[in-house]
Amino acid sequence: MSDAADNIAALIEPTVSALGYELIRVTYGGGRKPTLQIMAEKPDGSMGVEDCAKLSRELSLILDVEDPLPGEYLLEVSSPGIDRPLTRPKDFERWLGFEAKVELGTQMDGRRRYRGRMTSFTGDMLTMETDEGVVELEFGEIAKAKLLMTDELLEAVQKSAAEKKNEAEAASE
Repeated sequence: MSDAADNIAALIEPTVSALGYELIRVTYGGGRKPTLQIMAEKPDGSMGVEDCAKLSRELSLILDVEDPLPGEYLLEVSSPGIDRPLTRPKDFERWLGFEAKVELGTQMDGRRRYRGRMTSFTGDMLTMETDEGVVELEFGEIAKAKLLMTDELLEAVQKSAAEKKNEAEAASE
């Protein structure tokens, strides 16, 4: 994250949490009219359009008062989506077994980018099965990571959504 994104994350985190969401990622940058992207979700992993609108309204008020960024910018509040970024240890734990793309902050054995199936996350060590073999990556060295859209991931997300819908319907009866 850039310094601006780090500062904004620290500024908005208490409000995001108070509203019942978890902050996933804050990014800031772009061209003539930069974009401030805030990615969040509920603890159960869901995030609807109404949730994004609610969070956007509340965060706009804070950003207008605090004015942490120079000039004009676009505010974009979104859910992580299916091919979501992995930013916290719990993200790696939750999505074990799925394929991801990981970029390190510094090179390890002459490489910075890895792609493969995440097989374990213990302590602060991510283990991945790649085409070149098994690699172990320290969480603290990971600069960027995201899930890769696969049929397996799509099926798992759809199954989870169907289960949540069934639970909600059963609870309302």
